[in-house]
Amino acid sequence: MIHGVKKFVALFVGLMFFVTPNSWAHPLPELGSAKKVQLSEPSLSSFVKEYVGTSSPERAQELLAGIQGTSDVSVESILKILQQQPRYEVQPIGAQPRRSVRVRGQDAEYALYVPASYAPEQSYPLILCLHGAGFTGEAYLDRWVPRLGEKYILACPSVAMGGWWTRYGEELVLKVLHEVEMKYHVDPDRVFLTGMSNGGIGAWIIGMHHADRFAGIAPMASGIDDVLYPFLENLSSTPVYIIHGAEDTVMPVQLSRDLVKEMERRGIPYIYREHHWTHPHAGGHFFPKQELPDLIAWFDGQTREPLPPSVSLVRDATHLTPLYWMRIDMTDQIAAFSENLIDNRDEFIAGAIYAKLHAEITAPNKIVVNTNRIRRYTLFMNQDLVDFSKPILVETNGMKSFEGMIEPNIETLLQEARHQPDAHRLFPAKLTIDVPLTASVESR
Repeated sequence: MIHGVKKFVALFVGLMFFVTPNSWAHPLPELGSAKKVQLSEPSLSSFVKEYVGTSSPERAQELLAGIQGTSDVSVESILKILQQQPRYEVQPIGAQPRRSVRVRGQDAEYALYVPASYAPEQSYPLILCLHGAGFTGEAYLDRWVPRLGEKYILACPSVAMGGWWTRYGEELVLKVLHEVEMKYHVDPDRVFLTGMSNGGIGAWIIGMHHADRFAGIAPMASGIDDVLYPFLENLSSTPVYIIHGAEDTVMPVQLSRDLVKEMERRGIPYIYREHHWTHPHAGGHFFPKQELPDLIAWFDGQTREPLPPSVSLVRDATHLTPLYWMRIDMTDQIAAFSENLIDNRDEFIAGAIYAKLHAEITAPNKIVVNTNRIRRYTLFMNQDLVDFSKPILVETNGMKSFEGMIEPNIETLLQEARHQPDAHRLFPAKLTIDVPLTASVESR
């Protein structure tokens, strides 16, 4: 069992599009020019798609100015472009045991299986599977493909000794997810994360920090250090399916029993399956085939909720990234995780001192927020969350912090589409709130 806390840094990578300047009907308006230009719809679409995908901040700034300098452009017209279904090219199908992906400037590997029935015009669910120590993604793929049949795309990355609690392991998982979503028609509301043993630890930790990316997580024969328990609240809208063997002597079953009690206490949705099967070589530390039908049925029945009306967010100092429609921007001193999560256990980590934000839409256009150890936060908004034609009220820690109209705008819509690339979750408005200094400290 790996003890200690693991640090995670989210990797957000923009959608990649290839558009040549010669394909545009008109050049970009000059920066600072007040003159509006007329662009055809395909040309405007090319500008928008390149803006979302470019890795160059300078090019992004130029493209943004060009889009804003276009006549007749509106939030609605940009939304329409961002919501367009990408065109997927024909890609290899079947088992692909050694695909390459770049992480931190170096090649990493993942194994991929695409059903023979795959057609680019049809969306498919995706399962990301994380192997344990001594395995590789290729070996894990061989075990999973016969179990899943033709219903799912399956991706199994490889990391040395199953070190999925590391920052590198997290970056690898997110990069593989991005690569597969770019090449294949994946349903973003039906992406799952599962893992066995060390892979189960990764499913817990990566799943907790990126809960809004997954329709569900399924950790097997694993557990986490109790100082990580507060991050379970990020899973308030992400169901969990846990499998553990009662006879497991590698990862004692008490690890999952304790997690179940903690999820029960925090109101996190879960299913817990404790089996008594044993394996000739692994004892109780394995995933028995008898448990497979119920797990697959659970996968079949889950769909992500992109914009839940009530969200809890818990972060350490090195992971201040958005979750659903909120982001923590500035905090009091809180725990800061290390690269491997286990090599620095100071008083803040030992005390599980994190930043926490809970936001809930309690009535039309009323958002109630409670914070702990937070100095500033941002709420992202769209027409599915609020009515922009009416005033919006935000209360923070029992006090009114904003009341008034919020105007959607093109710049916010494009910037957030670039930072949070998800066509099912686009935000044309945001509101940043400063939290008055308080002395409250929340217990674990």
